[in-house]
Amino acid sequence: MGLVLLPLLRSPTASSGTALIVCVAGVLIFEILAWKIGVGARIPGTTFRNDANLIAVQGDGPVSTWLVAHVDTKAQAQSMAGRLISIWVVVIAVVALILLAGWRLVSGAPLPFSAAAAGAGIALIAAIFAAGGRLRGSSPGARDNGTGLLAVLSAAEERPDGTLGIILTGAEEFGLVGARHLARAEPTLFRGTEVVNLDTLADRGGVYVISHNTSAAPLANRLQARLEALGLPVTQRRLPMGILVDSLAVARVASEAVTVARLDWEVLRLMHTPRDTAQGLDPGFAEAVGRLIGRSYRGGQTV
Repeated sequence: MGLVLLPLLRSPTASSGTALIVCVAGVLIFEILAWKIGVGARIPGTTFRNDANLIAVQGDGPVSTWLVAHVDTKAQAQSMAGRLISIWVVVIAVVALILLAGWRLVSGAPLPFSAAAAGAGIALIAAIFAAGGRLRGSSPGARDNGTGLLAVLSAAEERPDGTLGIILTGAEEFGLVGARHLARAEPTLFRGTEVVNLDTLADRGGVYVISHNTSAAPLANRLQARLEALGLPVTQRRLPMGILVDSLAVARVASEAVTVARLDWEVLRLMHTPRDTAQGLDPGFAEAVGRLIGRSYRGGQTV
């Protein structure tokens, strides 16, 4: 889009609105493609793979709390930290191009070469960063999401009654495909229940309870109070731009849905790379979180 805009921004004969129209059209196409990919739409030239969700309960229920963790991982040319930087750079590039197109529209005259070239350069840099999201190699996924799986299984050991259900989702790393499928095909599974998604509980960084709407506030408050018993500060927040979690996919059909995570920038630099191994990782925190959550809901009542 930046390369297409460069001659339009510089042309003395192009209509003043042409650059803006091209820019806005480019942004819309980009957003539509990004959204389609994000929700797991099939891309031409690719093939489907087989995957599955595992749903497990003890006894006949009814289930009041679902604990969720995704079982898949992926490796990219860049880490999760690199992905976040890429998204910020892309946003900056899009805003810069729109501003340049608006400048051309308002002034009615060709822009200085330096300004137009700067816009094209920013767009090129954003494209290079975004290209790092291509799949490459493999990752053991110890932190993302081996720790979440450990926490879920530890919680199940602590809660023997039938009010706890476990969902292990597939294809989370490819647009929350597993969780989106469940929310669409089995919405009654989540109605009237709490959903606690456990995703990346590393041994360093801040502890976060992530919610997606105001209806999840009571659950988030209860979890924050319980998790603070582990001796670490717990922060409630909304989902950062550029990160997707399974609780987002079921938030509209569940009574309350949140994600619990622990990570920092160093953990983000390991995620989605071959370096996300169990070496140097203390799983004690993930296990402690799971057992704490399991003990907190015995008999279907919050303890």
